[in-house]
Amino acid sequence: MPPGVPPEEGLERGLTRSGQPWINDPAIVMNGSPTATSLDGAVGLLTLFGDPTRVRLAALVARHELTVAELTSITRLAQSRVSTHLGKLREAGVLRDRRSGTSTLYAMNDGAMPTDARRLWELLESVVADAVLEGDRTRADALVRARDRADGWPDAVAGEMERHYSPGRTWEATARAFVGLLQLGEVLDAGAGDGTIAQLLAPRAQRYICLDRSSRMLAAARVRLRGLPNVRVLPGDLHAIPAADDRFDHVLLFNVLTHVAAPARALAECARVLRPGGVLALVTLDAHSHAAVTAGYGHVHVGFRPAALRRLLARAGLAIDRCEATSRERRPPHFTVVSAFAHKPPVSERNVDG
Repeated sequence: MPPGVPPEEGLERGLTRSGQPWINDPAIVMNGSPTATSLDGAVGLLTLFGDPTRVRLAALVARHELTVAELTSITRLAQSRVSTHLGKLREAGVLRDRRSGTSTLYAMNDGAMPTDARRLWELLESVVADAVLEGDRTRADALVRARDRADGWPDAVAGEMERHYSPGRTWEATARAFVGLLQLGEVLDAGAGDGTIAQLLAPRAQRYICLDRSSRMLAAARVRLRGLPNVRVLPGDLHAIPAADDRFDHVLLFNVLTHVAAPARALAECARVLRPGGVLALVTLDAHSHAAVTAGYGHVHVGFRPAALRRLLARAGLAIDRCEATSRERRPPHFTVVSAFAHKPPVSERNVDG
């Protein structure tokens, strides 16, 4: 492939013979008529196989049965793009899929591929030779060899292990393992909801207070947490937290700030009830343009840019340890999540206005 030519462009150049597009090849005409039974059908087939990404995917599953994650790894294309093109090939009857555990495996539909599609694919296979396809084949063969070895799975997903499933290796299991390392003091879960987070963290705390303004949430939390003697579930508003100054070692504000009417006041209250050296842990949405979506979940703010959140935390008298975007959701509209950690400085280190 010439230097500087993108892989997809190189493959498009490969879809030619003697400088002419392969779709003009006379071999497409069999028995005096086009392989498709109608003009629309012929154009549809040519369009289907006229896309380099679909050619790459078809060539791969013609050799091996592969998952979306494996195809993404081999082709180095975005997963959404791979899934879209697999769907088009499957709808046309070129591919078949089957479930295996939590994964879906794709293979060439050898037994039931429409005749016209089969003829066109066989022609394409016979005339196209391209460095992109060869690179795909090399990576696919290596991945499958590693996958087929009893101890080869980690090698096959090295560098992108977080994107692949393996039995028992889930984010929940990982989170529970990390929680076991915690040693928490007195905790205020501000906006605790039905106690889901409390159920996870309270066993690692000396004392755990769940605060929420919803009576229905509080009732559900009491049921969920009834077996934990160090937990109290209390009604309260984050704009006026019913607790003394300097009371808690940790304040949690998880997915709450977009719900409160006055975020600055709520953060000031969280800072007030923290002991010197105490830590606020906060999770919220980054600023976004999807108010119509989040309004249905009770949000009254469209998220907070990390810079804006830093200013709010500083104005509340907290020293910021970390405040940044930490994850992006895979499902549309792909919300970005911001995490922040800040601590309450000792009195001697605070800025005091004259």
